[in-house]
Amino acid sequence: MPDEIIIGVDTGGTFTDFVFIEDGRLRTLKVLSTPSNPAQAVCEGIEKIAKGRRKKIVHGSTVATNALLERKGAETALITTKGFEDIIEIGRQNRTKIYSLKYKKEPPLIPEDKRLSVNERTLHTGEVLRKINLDEVREIIEEAVNRGAKSIAVSLLFSFANPQHEEIIGKECIERNIPVSLSHRIVPEFREYERTSTTVINAYVSPVMEKYISQLNDYVLGEDKLTIMQSNGGCISADTAMNEAVKTILSGPAGGVVGASSAAFESGIRKIISFDMGGTSTDVSLIDEKLSMTTESYICGMPVKIPMIDIHTVGAGGGSIARFDEGGALRVGPESAGADPGPICYGRGNEVTVTDAHLFLSRLSEKYFLDGLMKLNGMKVETAIKEMAKRNGIDPLTLAEGIIEVANSTMEKAIRVISVEKGYDIRDFYLLSFGGAGGLHAVDLAESLSMRGVIIPYAPGVLSAIGMVKSDIIKDYSSTVMLREDDTSFQELTEKFKSMEKKAVDEMMKEGVNKSAVSLMKFLDMRYEGQSYEIIVPFTENYIENFNDLHKERYGYSHSGIACEIVNLRIRAIGKREMTKYDPKKDKTVGQRSFVENCNLYYKSQLLKGKVYSRQGLDVGETIVGPAIIVEYSATTFIPPHWQATIDENLNIFIHRR
Repeated sequence: MPDEIIIGVDTGGTFTDFVFIEDGRLRTLKVLSTPSNPAQAVCEGIEKIAKGRRKKIVHGSTVATNALLERKGAETALITTKGFEDIIEIGRQNRTKIYSLKYKKEPPLIPEDKRLSVNERTLHTGEVLRKINLDEVREIIEEAVNRGAKSIAVSLLFSFANPQHEEIIGKECIERNIPVSLSHRIVPEFREYERTSTTVINAYVSPVMEKYISQLNDYVLGEDKLTIMQSNGGCISADTAMNEAVKTILSGPAGGVVGASSAAFESGIRKIISFDMGGTSTDVSLIDEKLSMTTESYICGMPVKIPMIDIHTVGAGGGSIARFDEGGALRVGPESAGADPGPICYGRGNEVTVTDAHLFLSRLSEKYFLDGLMKLNGMKVETAIKEMAKRNGIDPLTLAEGIIEVANSTMEKAIRVISVEKGYDIRDFYLLSFGGAGGLHAVDLAESLSMRGVIIPYAPGVLSAIGMVKSDIIKDYSSTVMLREDDTSFQELTEKFKSMEKKAVDEMMKEGVNKSAVSLMKFLDMRYEGQSYEIIVPFTENYIENFNDLHKERYGYSHSGIACEIVNLRIRAIGKREMTKYDPKKDKTVGQRSFVENCNLYYKSQLLKGKVYSRQGLDVGETIVGPAIIVEYSATTFIPPHWQATIDENLNIFIHRR
């Protein structure tokens, strides 16, 4: 055995997934998640895999996400410039549901009594108009603590231009051992509301993340190295993640997109929709030659202004609960049975879920779930679905198929949002499906959307964890400059980048990356004068021409006669990590047959004769004609009639129409 192994850990709503590479083989493990104590499942899996061995762990954590979704973060106070105390409540005054007569805006994370201010003022140029008073700062911090604050967010007007006053408040908080988040460190950019919102979220979730990481370190990790996946597709040290937890909000889904892009590119496919269906939710992202990135997203209705992979999430997963509403309409999700109690077929749940519907339709195998390590309870599912159907006056088969169709419609809409609604021709794209439940829905979705086909990558149920193992160390930096094109030049902008470059290299070295291994990518946020939105443009000598071309490509027109503005400078620092290669063909048992048994299954209300295949026995070039089920440890794939699957050189499954 090697002295040190790299382990990818992805915590999901139902399972916690582990992958590691040993002797050129990819090893996987799935452990039921422990939502009440997420560290328990993580520690349990690591103990099974690597007890007594040195290890590097890349972890996609849902701790920050759940703290925000469930509003179980730290009691937080906001300190801002006098007169701006209510900025997180006023926001942009947008209504997310403009036709709802009962619309009720979500309350801010910080209540009014914990929104405090100091009498200071910095101008947009960075000039200090009114100096901060140290005695007032100390009084305000004391007041915040007296009102129950366990963490403090500081967001002063124009602090991105001159952070002096924020640094003073931060120093006073640190001296009192109070966790503090300073906006000029989290988001050194203009747009007060978005910067403040992001800083508040960071202050709200960072103490929870710190407690979680400390628990992992104390329980199992010791001197081993722990890195945390970020929403931008890269990883950072655990110490950095404790202080910048907002950057980990979408860490699990980001790992999946990284894994999906890697699997597709290795097979020569450059246009895919990544489709990650887990137990609680489904995450989709468009990849057209490269990952789709955004610098602003909304989580729980609140803006988060940090670079992240553009991922759209809906509440439809294998554990999504089916119910009939007051009007008699069938609803599926967003409520989920999760891991505890889980679907009925797991033996503890009592509400019908999407997974139960698949088992009722015989698209899941009772015997071969998790390679036979977990037996499903088909009798209990049959009883529950028949009782639910009887209560609502419909046929049980119609109910089970209806549950699948409702879940599919939710996921189809999500795919349209990131593709068709943005002008992409979805017929050019493959649907790359992963997650434990993805393979059961992928072909139906590709059919409905007229997509090119479906790809089921190797080890699809743990692809997010694979993406984490494959991820590089990545850090993003930005700085607001607000320059007209005729007030600057390529040479002047190059000079302005230099201080950011030094900071990026220094911090990457602190992350353990050799200076020679650091690569820097430079970008500009640009817009036409008078616009209120920007486009990210690679920084080259032709940046103005590139901006005009990108604007025309995205919006159908350009204004070469109107002056451009450079709003922000951006740097992405990448530290490439060496990864041990693995060969999927090594996992195939010599002489193992792919065919397992014949089966009967339901599709479109008809009972059909199909076949069950073992993924581990499939050979390169082998063809499987639907209807068929492919079983493996981490997932199940359903191939309907009129579709067929072939196995490529990397043991990915390509599914096309016959």
